[in-house]
Amino acid sequence: MTSIVIADDHTMVREALRHAFERSGFTVVAEAADGQEAVDQVERHQPDVVLIDLSLPVLSGVAAISRMAGLTPRPTVVVLSMLSDEMAVSSALAAGAQGYLVKDCTTTGIVEAVSRVLQGDIVISTSAMASGSAGEVHAATHRNEKVRVQRVSRREEEVLRVMATGMSISEAADHLYISVKTVKNHLSSIYEKLDSHDRAQAVLKAMRTGLIQLR
Repeated sequence: MTSIVIADDHTMVREALRHAFERSGFTVVAEAADGQEAVDQVERHQPDVVLIDLSLPVLSGVAAISRMAGLTPRPTVVVLSMLSDEMAVSSALAAGAQGYLVKDCTTTGIVEAVSRVLQGDIVISTSAMASGSAGEVHAATHRNEKVRVQRVSRREEEVLRVMATGMSISEAADHLYISVKTVKNHLSSIYEKLDSHDRAQAVLKAMRTGLIQLR
């Protein structure tokens, strides 16, 4: 049975999510009302997945995700936030999140999205890419990005998908049965072709052009 920690500073939200996940066969091993408590509960219970808000007291969601990324075993992390701008999504992915959901989802949709992430998908709410600066960037660069994506090789696309799940470079190398140096070379090529400076930015551009499926 899949175990989960739910971190949100609103009691009513946590209760609704607990009921939804328990009805779907998950085991909610702990809840947390702030970022530090979330990290503590994850260390204590070693859950399979963490569903976490970004706007948490004591320790921010991004900082908590970053700390969780250094734990062994490392949990799968999915963000559930009111924030839908590109900076929030990019920061969460860079910290180690494998999914990003906006709080306009139904509880059923949240459970389904978390299940997909656990199966290896990266799931990002479309509303996280449809407002504010993200929408403006998309409108301004979509045509140019599409040309660039057509030049990404199959192997580079494979590396990008693996890295998008939150794996480290060494983990990606082991997973793909290639050397760390080869992964780094592929990433350098990907960044150049997608006009990106880091993995989070490359993932966002790949999502907008269809290399990685959006939800």
